[in-house]
Amino acid sequence: MPADTARRRGSQTAIPCLLMRGGTSRGPFFDERALPADPRVRDAVLLAALGSPDERQIDGIGGAHPLTSKVGIVAPGTRPGVDVEWTFGQVQPGGTDVDVTANCGNMLAAVLPFAVETGMVEPAGELTTARVLTRNTGMIAEITVRTPTGPDGRHHVEYAGEARIDGVPGSAAPVEIGFLDTAGSVASSLLPTGNVRDTVEVAEIGQVEVTLIDNGQPLVVVEAARLGVTGCETPAEIDADEALKAKVEALRLVCGRAMGLGDVTGRNYPKMTLVAPPLHGGSVSTRSLIPRVAHRSIGVLAAVTAATACVLEGSVAHDVATGITGTEPTVSVEHPSGEFSVTLGLDPTDPQRVVRSALLRTARLLMSGDVLVPSSPLTPAAKERSA
Repeated sequence: MPADTARRRGSQTAIPCLLMRGGTSRGPFFDERALPADPRVRDAVLLAALGSPDERQIDGIGGAHPLTSKVGIVAPGTRPGVDVEWTFGQVQPGGTDVDVTANCGNMLAAVLPFAVETGMVEPAGELTTARVLTRNTGMIAEITVRTPTGPDGRHHVEYAGEARIDGVPGSAAPVEIGFLDTAGSVASSLLPTGNVRDTVEVAEIGQVEVTLIDNGQPLVVVEAARLGVTGCETPAEIDADEALKAKVEALRLVCGRAMGLGDVTGRNYPKMTLVAPPLHGGSVSTRSLIPRVAHRSIGVLAAVTAATACVLEGSVAHDVATGITGTEPTVSVEHPSGEFSVTLGLDPTDPQRVVRSALLRTARLLMSGDVLVPSSPLTPAAKERSA
């Protein structure tokens, strides 16, 4: 850890961070330069900061749920055309690893606000736009936030506004996100098997028709009815249904291999999305597992990928979706907390090809200061154990 950022508070190390909400997720954001350079020591520090592997995360700042047990690591851009680079880290409350192989479109919404707050990006005027690279998958997004002039004559990130997203109370300033090329973010391509629909054999279930797709998030799309549910269950009902979760996990493991992802037992992907006809005037109803806990809403990139599945003729989602027309359709993805609208750009010469996606999120700075980490993750003995 750089000497100028590592500060002691008694037996603990103080590490600067901003606690931020991004979309429907939350977690600490760090300037990469304030963390240990060794990824293994860095991960030990992050686990200690969040309080894992305790399920309650009582000794850290994690929220005891996958949605509030996330980390953002941000750095200035080092590549042409990239302003900011970041690494997303998913920590399971009871887990012992920091997964940096997946995406998180919700936490992505807080990256540019963090960069402006920390001086990494200089505001360009009333609106500031930057290109942000997600190192986990190589995905680039163009993000715009409001940066009005304050009483001191300086531009600042505006968090108050009229934008509302389901799953977050109240309203806030909009964060506009445009994804440029998200197909095959983790898997080999948009449709890693080459098919819009596959039939897989699962010992616990039998033959199951699925759509295996990755347009920013590796996703297994399956009709809820095939798993014996309606697709309108609450997250609490799903979490309490051990038989359903066992089926979903068995299906996930089979589909992970079919997608070329290998043994995904210890991975946070592919995510599982159960689809059903819409209930509230949207395009499709969804219930997501991430991957073993029910999502209270739906992830940003999971929504983009589910929406993409809806426009692909022959897919499982296409069969139950309604009201999707045109070359720039807006797909309303219903979820337990409301709905999530995704606007897709289709190739006019090939309607089965999605060339861009756009959506709106919000973010807010919740707390600014230091997270205090016990000395143990940073001791020589700990570094040796991580080697």
